[in-house]
Amino acid sequence: MKSGLVSISFRKISVLEIVRLASEAGLECIEWGGDIHVPHGDVAAAREAAKLTADHGLSVSAYGSYLRLGVGGDPGLESVVETAVALGAPTIRVWAGKKSSAEATVEDRAAVVDAALAAAELAAANGLSISYEFHANTLTDTAESAAELFAETLHDAIRSFWQPPNGDGVEEALASLEVAIPRLSNVHAFHWWPDPAARLPLAEGRDRWSTYLDRIRLAGLQPDVLLEFLPGDDPGLLASEAATLLKLLTP
Repeated sequence: MKSGLVSISFRKISVLEIVRLASEAGLECIEWGGDIHVPHGDVAAAREAAKLTADHGLSVSAYGSYLRLGVGGDPGLESVVETAVALGAPTIRVWAGKKSSAEATVEDRAAVVDAALAAAELAAANGLSISYEFHANTLTDTAESAAELFAETLHDAIRSFWQPPNGDGVEEALASLEVAIPRLSNVHAFHWWPDPAARLPLAEGRDRWSTYLDRIRLAGLQPDVLLEFLPGDDPGLLASEAATLLKLLTP
């Protein structure tokens, strides 16, 4: 499993600063966000980020597009795919709508399914995949709803990210991980438990994360595992957080 960083962890610093910090911390890859560092449709910025990433010995793990399937509006699918191609990202992180599974109507779910399949087709035509974000207020907010969505969107170019749902205990989190495992591409690593509002050092969640990673290893998978949501959004903590992650990734 490769260690990495989600760029939106540090929205206030530049692409160059991020690649320098990640490289110095011993990380291997970066997921670039489409809101600040690699804006949707800005092919020049995407190419520059790709170059700086490679120049610092890192790879691009994903493009965090913030595209909400089945909703419409900006960013548009074509712009997102074009940017991801210029960035050299293997997969595009997307959100399964904008409503929780409890609130979504049959029509809402159908719109997400149709949009996901269309996005997968365009991504595949460009040598990419799309990956669902496991997130609140989307159709992946529970293990049951995510499993239903996966069953409705069977496509080789549809994958899944995973992160521990906010406030979930280990067994609850493992249930959602179990759903994601057949399509797992990347993992976002942070520690917010038991208070979802508190961003704690990853070392305080070492036992929990060892359990999650052991389950992933048991499945024979090697997803990229990316640091996100550092305490205080402090770049000065990246080295210590990266050291914890690297230890966790060493069997």
